[in-house]
Amino acid sequence: MISEYASSISRDARALGINEGDVVLVHSSLRSLGDRNISPKDVIDGLRDCLGENGTLVFPTLSYEECGKNNTTFDYHKTASCVGAIPEYFRTSVDGVLRSLCPTHSCAAIGKDAEWITRDHFKDTTPCGPNSPFRRVMELGGKILFIGCGNNCNTSMHAIEELVEPDYLYGDSYEYDLIDKDGTVKKMNCRSHGFKGVTQCYYRAVPLLEGEEYKNGFILKAQCHLLDAKALWTKAEKKYREDNHYFIDFI
Repeated sequence: MISEYASSISRDARALGINEGDVVLVHSSLRSLGDRNISPKDVIDGLRDCLGENGTLVFPTLSYEECGKNNTTFDYHKTASCVGAIPEYFRTSVDGVLRSLCPTHSCAAIGKDAEWITRDHFKDTTPCGPNSPFRRVMELGGKILFIGCGNNCNTSMHAIEELVEPDYLYGDSYEYDLIDKDGTVKKMNCRSHGFKGVTQCYYRAVPLLEGEEYKNGFILKAQCHLLDAKALWTKAEKKYREDNHYFIDFI
């Protein structure tokens, strides 16, 4: 039995366009839902209820504030996420959740495709490469949901940028020790994202989408955006190749 909050979240997510069996990557703000009594568990329970047994729920568990030049060790269990209360609860407190191995741009997932989405991230040499969950959500025909956080915090755009490699994208490379969930250590030489002298303008991707490729509405009191991942990748990559600087402003 799920809470009344979770039931309402499930209902609103379904009305927004999330269906049973979907693969959904979620960016989130707990505070935006409008009631301080709503817990991360309510949000996760509601989304899982909407997705059903055959769906897959994914959250970025980014740790770029923890790992980098001054800390080159990433721990599956101990390295905290820096992108909000819901992802941190999801990775630490929900039974069955799997986390990808990446020092700065890991994701956590649960559901039908969670193992495939998370298992090979450490094989890349960039934060959002071909084995990353961001790429795999797209390959599965998934959706990207933003709950109350706008649509500029779109980490999938980094993965699309990596296809094109604009001049502002990369910083230095570092050799990392990645401590897996069973304590084994894997090595990863990973380039950092730079973005020196620019501000990200990923909200400019939304007008490129048409019809069912983009939906907006509310989950409780949070304004939400729902993007079709394949359409985003196709249209944003095309725009990047036309103009490498379309999605940034120089500062």
